[in-house]
Amino acid sequence: MALYQEQSLQIYNSMTGEKEKFTPINEGNIGMYVCGPTVYSNVHLGNCRTFISFDLVFRYLKHLGYKVRYVRNITDAGHLENDAETGEDRIAKKARLEQIEPMEVVQRYTIDFHNILEKFNNLPPSIEPTATGHIVEQIEIIKTIIENGFAYEANGSVYFDVLKFNEENNYGKLSGRAIEDMIANTRELAAQSDKKNPQDFALWKKAEPQHIMRWPSPWSDGFPGWHLECTVMSTKYLGEEFDIHGGGMDLKFPHHECEIAQGEAATGKSPVNYWMHANMLTLNGKKMAKSTGNNILPNEIFSGNNDILEKAFSPNVTRFFMLQANYRSILDFSNEALAASEKGFNRLMEAYHSIENLPDNNSSSFSLTEWRQSCYDAMNDDFNSPVLIARLFDAVKTINNIKEGASTITPEDKEALKKTMADFMFDVLGLKDVLEENNSSTDKLSNTIELLIRLRAEARANKDFATSDKIRDQLQEIGIQLKDGKEGTTFSLN
Repeated sequence: MALYQEQSLQIYNSMTGEKEKFTPINEGNIGMYVCGPTVYSNVHLGNCRTFISFDLVFRYLKHLGYKVRYVRNITDAGHLENDAETGEDRIAKKARLEQIEPMEVVQRYTIDFHNILEKFNNLPPSIEPTATGHIVEQIEIIKTIIENGFAYEANGSVYFDVLKFNEENNYGKLSGRAIEDMIANTRELAAQSDKKNPQDFALWKKAEPQHIMRWPSPWSDGFPGWHLECTVMSTKYLGEEFDIHGGGMDLKFPHHECEIAQGEAATGKSPVNYWMHANMLTLNGKKMAKSTGNNILPNEIFSGNNDILEKAFSPNVTRFFMLQANYRSILDFSNEALAASEKGFNRLMEAYHSIENLPDNNSSSFSLTEWRQSCYDAMNDDFNSPVLIARLFDAVKTINNIKEGASTITPEDKEALKKTMADFMFDVLGLKDVLEENNSSTDKLSNTIELLIRLRAEARANKDFATSDKIRDQLQEIGIQLKDGKEGTTFSLN
């Protein structure tokens, strides 16, 4: 029996504003689409949080035994500055400023995106389509929407007719916006606009003479609207109706709202069953923004080359920090938060690696089955990673109690405990086992500390307490804490 048949997963659905029992369209199979980056600059930390959040979702669904097709696109065309209807394509603008080809920009920043997510130990998606690779499909769906009466051509551009669509449908149902409010709060169209109504959005834009990125279409040489690519690529690879669509909270309106409208206008079906949105990342309590300097790039965290953090922090620790908040919560990034996460991460790894050396007993004084289910309960509650991490630290406390003789464990439970911790730490949370990776270095460190512990014991036996205290205190200064117990002295890394 697959694990998913034993567990009851609840997902917070942005469409309904409630947690709902997750039931896939096809039993045992899941289709998931997540909006990827627009590759015109280095991927920023807020983007990374979104992709780490959905990597967690992907990992847990796979852990439960589902066969998951995870599609995440690359936006390499059709995204104008400030998501406006006019202006310059972000990628084309970067190419013009640097005097290179637009596809050089795309290649450079796609590689950066992949490298950063690999450092964060994200699994690659099943399919990673590009907008420019699906121009033909985008033209075809525009034709269908026009034929169905929900779009119109004007001077070489094609616009989605929001008011016509809303006569029989509900534009705004995802974001909770009423069309009447949108109309009341929208300025009148400028005289030169080709749109019937201010709420209408572009499906195809006629390219101005200076616009570099352009393709032929029945209406003009131009480029597709930003919202259209995700409708095309999600439904091409996952079907007209699929299970999960994810992205950042900032995409809920207009991007995801437009996706729903396009899908319904083309097929008559609502494309997505569960909408998931990851919340934003702030820096020292303020919104991250390049313009204000309140911003930090992932590589600046890993190298320590920044003015915000007191030292470098590894991708592993940074990922662990991000998973200590639920994906729907705002998370504040700060030096203090990273430092605390590093200590917690080291404690967790150290406890995990000490399991096999725990003393065996003929009985266990804690319920492994109950604790294991509590880990699943956390993840089944809308992928609640902070509660899962709290449950893992419950295990850390138990491990330390066993070390000190305050609790007991059987050999069988010891093996099951290590496997369960590995499942959730590495397979689900996606942390790297750095102690295993650096095993030889760890062994050298352990041997050195054990030597110092023996020297300290000799000093205490000879009543040389000054030397004994000096060894303890100097180890403490470099983050190594000695603990004296009934079975002797142990150490931990702070």
